[in-house]
Amino acid sequence: MSKLNERQVIFHSLHQQYLPMVKQLCLGYVRGDMQLAEDLTQEVFINTWHGLEKFRNDASYKTWIYRITVNTCLLYLRSSKKLHDTFELDDLHTEAPERVEQVEDHYQSLYKAIGALPHIERLIMMMILEELTYEEIGAITGINAIHLRVKIHRIKKKMRQLVKQD
Repeated sequence: MSKLNERQVIFHSLHQQYLPMVKQLCLGYVRGDMQLAEDLTQEVFINTWHGLEKFRNDASYKTWIYRITVNTCLLYLRSSKKLHDTFELDDLHTEAPERVEQVEDHYQSLYKAIGALPHIERLIMMMILEELTYEEIGAITGINAIHLRVKIHRIKKKMRQLVKQD
């Protein structure tokens, strides 16, 4: 198998496996703006494709893609300076629009609260939502497991306050 074909197979596998995780993380950074999250997700996978040749196996693919996602989102936020509080969720056509509104309100509150957190806390919360282990979160953030547990407890407490205020 040629290097290009091997790279394509690896990329396709990474895309299939990590697309939902990347989109979820991007949604947290852009506070629920679905269209922007999709654009950033696409940018993440473009960056993944370009970086694939340089991947050194120092970390798992999952950790590597998390780092690419975080860096892509932060770069966007810095360059655009659009730290806005608006939410533009896709229109959903369903038989129970009031139920959709309740679900959207719940997610808006959650993403708004996550968006109000400082960068590292926002990153940790998005990884918690993705159900990463403490070891995986620690590898990405550089925080040891004991400190991470304390930090997560404090972040959850802060999130409760933020959601109540909303």
